[in-house]
Amino acid sequence: MLHAHDQSNSTISTVRDVQQAGAICYRRNGSGQLRILLVGSRRNGRWGVPKGNLDPGETTSAAARRESFEEAGVVGDVEATAFGSFSYRKDSSPHHYHVTVHLLHVVEAQLDFPEKGTRKQKWFPLKVAIRDAAQPGLKALLSRLEGVVL
Repeated sequence: MLHAHDQSNSTISTVRDVQQAGAICYRRNGSGQLRILLVGSRRNGRWGVPKGNLDPGETTSAAARRESFEEAGVVGDVEATAFGSFSYRKDSSPHHYHVTVHLLHVVEAQLDFPEKGTRKQKWFPLKVAIRDAAQPGLKALLSRLEGVVL
């Protein structure tokens, strides 16, 4: 039950499920070693994958591609079929976020992109990406990559 002492100054928020899409962006370095791109949250710096809300009528694979460019400036080939999903909660929000994740093979990194300079980004070896990813569900998805040939 929600209680508000002074309803004129109170905001009652409703908990809702928010559908998002994200991408595990990967490439191989010059030695052929797999690297995973993680981006830092603008709010708290925690490492995660590029992700965000879907635009009306947008598929999860298209949203994953768009978010990867907007947040990290990377362009590549996205798998149409989702690799998996995970859920999380933000410290600043009562909502539950459900992220459908696609694999994105990075073929190009742009120097100019919408969120340039607003968040950190870094290429990690897979084992380090698993260790440093903030959300437990994302760690589990990244762990599944150990058995996948990319």
